[in-house]
Amino acid sequence: MIQRIQTIFLVLAAAASFGAIGMPLAKAPEAIATSALFQDSLFTANDNIVVLVLLALGAGLAVGAIALFKNRPVQLTLSLLAMVTNAAAGLVAGYLFSQDGEQARAQMGWGIILPIVAVALNLLARRYIRKDEQLVRSMDRLR
Repeated sequence: MIQRIQTIFLVLAAAASFGAIGMPLAKAPEAIATSALFQDSLFTANDNIVVLVLLALGAGLAVGAIALFKNRPVQLTLSLLAMVTNAAAGLVAGYLFSQDGEQARAQMGWGIILPIVAVALNLLARRYIRKDEQLVRSMDRLR
């Protein structure tokens, strides 16, 4: 299970999703009382339940795909769903940031990049899962 490269990519994708939950998505130099996102000067995933749920779901799906290493078609589906949920989390967070009136004073944080990293890692994992499935099918054909 761990010796396969796609497992490493899925672990890293789950870590990136969990990391995005803990890291600030954007920072303001000081607290902005009129802003919904920057009242404490940080925009984190905890500030919006949709972003939090999407990131947690993306991480959970990646971990679930690791556990289903013997069932590659389901693993492909779970990694695709993890990729979609991480992309949606990044889009929702970016949309919320752009809709806030105080974004001119704020800077993007490292947490906004991590969903994109998770999407890329899930994409790499899917590539290697497909290669693994093709190898198994070609071996079955030879028997």
